Amino acid sequence: MKKLLTVCTLISFVLTAVVNAQQTRTEKDLLGEKQIPADAYYGVQTARALENFKLSGVLINHYPGFVEAWAIVKLAAARANTEVGAMKPDRLAAIEKATAAIREGKYHDQFIVDWYQGGAGTSTNMNANEVLANVGLELTGHKKGEYQFLEPHDDLNMSQSTNDSYPTALKVAFLLRNDRLISELEKLATSFRLKGDAFLEVVKMGRTEMQDAVPMTVGQEFHAFAASLEDEIKLLRDAEKYLYWVNMGATAIGTGLNAPKGYAEKCAAHLARLTGKPIVPATDMLAATWDQQGFVVYSSALKSLAIKLSKISSDLILLVSGPRAGLAEINLPALQPGSSIMPGKVNPVVPEVTNIIAFRVMGNDYSITLAAHSGQLQLNAYEPLAGVAIMESQSLLYNGSILLRSKCIDGITVNERVLSRYMETTVGIVTALNPVLGYEKATELAGEAYKSGKGILEIIREKKILTEAQIKELLDPVKLTGLDKSKYVKTKGGEQ
Repeated sequence: MKKLLTVCTLISFVLTAVVNAQQTRTEKDLLGEKQIPADAYYGVQTARALENFKLSGVLINHYPGFVEAWAIVKLAAARANTEVGAMKPDRLAAIEKATAAIREGKYHDQFIVDWYQGGAGTSTNMNANEVLANVGLELTGHKKGEYQFLEPHDDLNMSQSTNDSYPTALKVAFLLRNDRLISELEKLATSFRLKGDAFLEVVKMGRTEMQDAVPMTVGQEFHAFAASLEDEIKLLRDAEKYLYWVNMGATAIGTGLNAPKGYAEKCAAHLARLTGKPIVPATDMLAATWDQQGFVVYSSALKSLAIKLSKISSDLILLVSGPRAGLAEINLPALQPGSSIMPGKVNPVVPEVTNIIAFRVMGNDYSITLAAHSGQLQLNAYEPLAGVAIMESQSLLYNGSILLRSKCIDGITVNERVLSRYMETTVGIVTALNPVLGYEKATELAGEAYKSGKGILEIIREKKILTEAQIKELLDPVKLTGLDKSKYVKTKGGEQ
């Protein structure tokens, strides 16, 4: 009986070993051997990163644009290496197939290391190298792990270091996503312009320091919102120029160790062709390997946009306040009930969440500030923080712009009766009387209006200070706005 049990145990052990062997493959690195899931396209260094950096749960594939950027960088490097005679054509062919698949959106589930990591992005670079190698192997008829045909270090990382490929991949990702963000911001600005056209002659009171000031039109207000966003678009276009200089070919610290002559220039040229951006080698590779100027400048532009969107959103919240005990000058689309206890309440949820997004982007910018100034000597190890912060800011601003346009601005209407009542009772139009009556007399009339609760026009008529003809000439609200219709060409897409 004991012999039978022993035999059964042995058979069970052997079968388990066979099954496990079928389910895993063995890879090794500096620290020794490690079992990798047989169906995984990543390798041993990725596996170690998965053990070491279980931090945020935000994986690099959370932002597909970043994964695609790695494929572009590795493809540009492989083409450059081939042109300078460092890489064999068959290896390039495998990398071409692998990077094409990644750019098509395949295998993204294999890019699984956490954004938050030590090592200046080494784990991310190796995750990319290993996945691309194994994808390339399979697509050329080989098995995963048969690195004698395509090797993560020798081939996918040829003439590179994490210290040049990682910041370059970040810049490529930012550049491509900047185009997407700008495209959506242009649509948002157009939405404001269309509302400006629709409300161009609707008169309202302007306010300074939350006090009645002088008349304007709702259209002028919305055209101003659009103009301010268009300024931010220009700033984003200018800021991206600081991302054009890359340090591919710098390798470890900027000296170009192990990079063939001509590689840096050819790699940058391929990056330019693949992205459609005028990417060029940095003039000083040593400086470019630790300098974070591009990230700081671009993040500052995102922060500026966030500040602008927050200001506009806060204005919308004020303008819609009420509806009975606030300004109530405009109406926002009603998206959802606003209170679990107060019946009939509808909150300005879209401008509010736009503010939340803006605050997050401002915080991300400060994180980038800290990361940029904390690098030591020839490398900045905190680039992963700059990377995830900018990726998040771009994503939030992009999605937030879509939401603000489609769920808020496009559906805004104006309460003209409310605006007319304000114009009749405001003291603000007294400013127009300064040239005729003088500042002191105008101030006296304003004081009387505040004390009595009467409107300026009512007092002027009672005291017969001006004739009706004079009132019409001096206090015509439309004239007071300084509205020049010729400044506002009908926005494309609007009704004529």
